[in-house]
Amino acid sequence: MSIDPRVALQALITALEEHLAASASRRMEDDPAVEGAYLAVADAFESYEEALYDAHGEVTPLEIYEDPDDDDEEN
Repeated sequence: MSIDPRVALQALITALEEHLAASASRRMEDDPAVEGAYLAVADAFESYEEALYDAHGEVTPLEIYEDPDDDDEEN
């Protein structure tokens, strides 16, 4: 059972606001707070997309960016 798309949308908005705050107060290039906020946005977006589809059969025109260099670092 999926959550209400409005609840998922609010969680996405909150994640975006937290990402903005973390980005604005970045202390170094690889700031873990920014990375954590980035991942929270991605997770919240996926939840919203799933809730929207489950409730209304609709999707957004957005995709989560995946850096090909990240795959290289994991290997």
